[in-house]
Amino acid sequence: MTDKPEQPAEPAPQRPGDPTQKDVLGLGGAWAMAVGGMIGGGIFSTLGVVISVAGEWAWLSFLIGGIIAFASGHSYSALTRQLDEPGGSYSFLRSVGQQRLARYVVWVLIVGYTLTVSVYAVTFGAYAANVFGRDGMAVTLAGSAAIVILTGVNLAGAAESSRLELVAVWGKLVILLGLALLGIWHWAPEKLELAHGHPVGWGEALVGTGVVFMAYEGFQLLSYDYDEMKDAKRTIKLAMPLAIGVTTAIYILVAVGAGMLAGANEIVKREEIALAIAGRDALGAFGFYAVSLAAVFSAASAINATVFATARLAEHAARDRELPEIFARRSSRDVPWAGITLIAAAAIVLVAVGGIERLVSGASLVFLLVFALVNAIAWIRRAGRRWISAVGFAGSLSAAVMLALYLAGAF
Repeated sequence: MTDKPEQPAEPAPQRPGDPTQKDVLGLGGAWAMAVGGMIGGGIFSTLGVVISVAGEWAWLSFLIGGIIAFASGHSYSALTRQLDEPGGSYSFLRSVGQQRLARYVVWVLIVGYTLTVSVYAVTFGAYAANVFGRDGMAVTLAGSAAIVILTGVNLAGAAESSRLELVAVWGKLVILLGLALLGIWHWAPEKLELAHGHPVGWGEALVGTGVVFMAYEGFQLLSYDYDEMKDAKRTIKLAMPLAIGVTTAIYILVAVGAGMLAGANEIVKREEIALAIAGRDALGAFGFYAVSLAAVFSAASAINATVFATARLAEHAARDRELPEIFARRSSRDVPWAGITLIAAAAIVLVAVGGIERLVSGASLVFLLVFALVNAIAWIRRAGRRWISAVGFAGSLSAAVMLALYLAGAF
């Protein structure tokens, strides 16, 4: 009996980071992706909510949130460099033998990021429609159009996404920083206080940290883009802390400056377009349009960064056969077209359905729990400085508890 000849092994699928492919994200592009993923709809959609909880201590909520994000970013960066592969919490869990949990987490993250994209689109639509005095259906149409256009940018290739992100991030940072500094120049701390009968203190600032943390969700997107980076280990090591540091500083300055311009009560009353109102109070029509433009840029860059990174997370899991194979398919322009298209389509449906704000707060709760898990894995694997991972774990878990209490109506 003759043995059958051995069939040649099927060649392993090429990873996006193989030397034959072009790495397109340098330090500037990676930094912009992380900032775009965080600021996004963050400061524009959460400032009123945080001030309603923490009042004049809103800046402290942002500071504590920034410290938690910085520690968690340290763990994400250290673990990604240690494993030398993309995938974020999904890859980290697989590295400690938790394949089943990794499979569940990747699905939860994709759903959470899709919800987040839809909220960024709603923020885009609210500010864009408000400029023309419209609301309702105009918000839905503008938000959906933003997703369609930015999906096209992502399908065009990673280099185009990176260039768009740099322009959008610098545009909104200049406008937000200008608004914040103008408010601080007109120093009026009494305007940061809520109306009589709503006393707040340090306890409310801690609650505000849990509420506000959705504004920091997004820095971990860089761990999914690892194979798209030039000199990946150096780039992610520098880009992640720089992005978190800049974002934290901007949030604190805007919380103080915008509050002094428009007043805490006005910001809470008009929370959907609070910063546009602050811009109007500072510089009239010019300020109103400038801040609205920043909000539109901000939400657009967040949609771009989140779709870009989530599609690559799905691709990575599909290559491990943890997700359907379609997510691993790349187009002639070397982008994971199926993941980009499916995520965008689902987000558009959610924008049309509307009323998803509390769902996204629930997704933020999931993200905080995932960050706590990542910090724990970093501590176990001795990736980075263990004391920083311990701070990130304790902070993420505490913020998750505060957010859960807030969602349950305890505050």
